[in-house]
Amino acid sequence: MSVTIDITGLPPERVCVVPSPLAELGMALHALSEPGHHPELQGWATAVSTRLEPGLADRLCEADFLWRTTFSDVFAPFAGIPGGRAIPGATLAEELDQLDKLTDEQFVNAALEFTCQLRYDLKEPGPLDDPELRRRSLELAAARGVVQERFTRRLLDDPPVVRAWFRQLMLDCDEAFFADTWARIQPQLAADARHKTELLRRKGLGEALASLSGAVSLDEEAALITVDKLLVGRTATGDGGLVLVPTGLGRPHLMVLHRYGWQPSITYPTSGPRPQAPSVEQLTRRLEALAHPVRMRLCRHLARAPHTTGELADAHGMTAPEISRHLTVLKKAGLITGCRRGRYVQHQLDLSAVARLGSDFLEGVLR
Repeated sequence: MSVTIDITGLPPERVCVVPSPLAELGMALHALSEPGHHPELQGWATAVSTRLEPGLADRLCEADFLWRTTFSDVFAPFAGIPGGRAIPGATLAEELDQLDKLTDEQFVNAALEFTCQLRYDLKEPGPLDDPELRRRSLELAAARGVVQERFTRRLLDDPPVVRAWFRQLMLDCDEAFFADTWARIQPQLAADARHKTELLRRKGLGEALASLSGAVSLDEEAALITVDKLLVGRTATGDGGLVLVPTGLGRPHLMVLHRYGWQPSITYPTSGPRPQAPSVEQLTRRLEALAHPVRMRLCRHLARAPHTTGELADAHGMTAPEISRHLTVLKKAGLITGCRRGRYVQHQLDLSAVARLGSDFLEGVLR
């Protein structure tokens, strides 16, 4: 599973690395709503939450589906501007002006897409034009609670009013807490953008993409960017460009905007060096390897000390070939290592790989 971006004919000058204050505000709101996704930010989230004025906190609850369960494209309005070559604004006000340039249909579809199961990478009518889709959107919103149903109904009945409400909400968040946060992290994001831009200039797009994450790769011959994620999607730059957006608050999320008719962009985390996370395929292989009871018992022995195949066969009352087949599965999954001692090979559990399984799994599903 992956998201792919066809970059056929894309010249280097149409690849831009640009921080986005609006996208970062969306990340900040997500971290406040889902601190479990971002354990490193729990201190910041607690400090901000305790200072929030109750009225603002209530307003945030009305629209938190835009950033709690996912990350709405309303936080990337540059991508929806016709022509596919706009970049994020330098200030929050500039990006909110870009948001005002989107049509009501674009805004509504972006706002309701994840919660109301609208098609993402295909051209189809939206709930403003299709009465049946409107009914379905309200029905799905109602299943998520009265607050979301009320917000969805307001949005469908009068998009301009809700858009103005959303713009003011973002400005109030900026005044309440985000301006200080942005002032702290903007230099880091700007420095990262300069570094990636220099990589683009000196070493090319492949090196720059590899520096974003091990989950991003470029097939230069096929002119295809692949982002390893637990979903399938595709888009193309066409006559437009590609925007890479660094985020200081977004780890572990690596997001690809591949909405039909919008400019592709990749939002990637910048904060700190981390161990290379396994691919979705590798993670699946590890979980499947541990799902077998015999291999679980083998891991118990191999976690305590190195053992040969013969020793494991005697301990488990199985033949050496049977044990060898199970060890091969564990080895292919990257969960055990082998070390030759004379005529014998001793196998041992890779404790660091096993210890990372929980965080690797979480990063894989949240990526």
